[in-house]
Amino acid sequence: MKKDNKIYLDYSASTPLAPEALESMLPYFSNSFGNASSIHSFGQEAKVAMENSRRKIAQLLNAEIGEIVFTGSGTEADNWALKGAAYHRPNGHIITSKTEHPAVLMTCEALAEIGYDVTYLNVDETGLISVDNVKKAIREDTFLVSVMHVNNEVGTVNPIGEIGKLCREKDILFHTDAVQSFGKIPVDVKEMNIALLSISGHKIYGPKGIGALYVRQGIKLGKLVHGGKHERDRRAGTENVPAIVGFGKAVEICIDRIEADGGHVLQCRKAFKEKIKARIPEAKFNGHSENFYPGILNVSFEGIQSDSMLLSLDLKGIAVSNGSACTSGTVEPSHVLKAMGVSQKRGISAIRFSFGRHSKLEEIDIVVNALDEIVTRLRKVQRK
Repeated sequence: MKKDNKIYLDYSASTPLAPEALESMLPYFSNSFGNASSIHSFGQEAKVAMENSRRKIAQLLNAEIGEIVFTGSGTEADNWALKGAAYHRPNGHIITSKTEHPAVLMTCEALAEIGYDVTYLNVDETGLISVDNVKKAIREDTFLVSVMHVNNEVGTVNPIGEIGKLCREKDILFHTDAVQSFGKIPVDVKEMNIALLSISGHKIYGPKGIGALYVRQGIKLGKLVHGGKHERDRRAGTENVPAIVGFGKAVEICIDRIEADGGHVLQCRKAFKEKIKARIPEAKFNGHSENFYPGILNVSFEGIQSDSMLLSLDLKGIAVSNGSACTSGTVEPSHVLKAMGVSQKRGISAIRFSFGRHSKLEEIDIVVNALDEIVTRLRKVQRK
């Protein structure tokens, strides 16, 4: 995506709001301003719009409409899934992985501080979770397993369906953070035996400040937010109707475009990787070579710190990331690359390029040319 001659390759951090989503939201800031909990016509108009969005999200997940609960973000959905499940199982055992998003890892740390036992599973050198390792970690007091679907830094896709089946057989709740996969690759909560699933609006060309948690029918979660009886008495607080409407519209577009968008980002990734190999052959690629989401490519340019690369690219009008957007600025390798066993030298030189609906193949040549020039220049500087 170009904006004022700038190139955006950070779609995993956030996506531009789809014009159709913005247009759908505008009436709910003005004439259709009612509170969805009110019984008069203003409120019911908002309620109908909100339920329409809930229906679209349920359709994309193959869920029931009543299983979708709106939250303020994907982070809130992760927190609620873990803390809500823990509410009914004091001092039980949780299994997660070392490569989870901080929203899951820090929530697990908070639960550990109040008496819960948490097992953090290792991943292999590609960032992949082993189903056998999940199975071996299960104990009698294990009540929850939380493993992300698509890793937000390296794009590795975990075997969610197999883990879900294992957990269902063991009568253990299975939660997955699907923020990076929802609307981009197929996610079927029934087929994958998912009990709890977190999603976010701004990763799929919807507005920021809106997310949702899928809660399988029959599962009772402790409340994260107390107050009124909103969201069928599951999450208190007046619903953000404009954002929910925009989220629903973004999902509607994803339903129509998921295959086309997937093919497009795969084409961009393939072209980018081939050109990097040709121009900067010493570059190293991080992540799985087969089980990957095509919108993410993590590349290490050894000998050059990623923050220097980011600043140099930004000066050329190219926006990328050095791993998770939530941890940018650190000079240490990301926790994901550390867990994968990537060396310090390779880890601190890693850049995440993420492609999206508006990425263009002609931008690839511009970015690769810039990378070649920056890598050559920075290496010359370091040799002096």
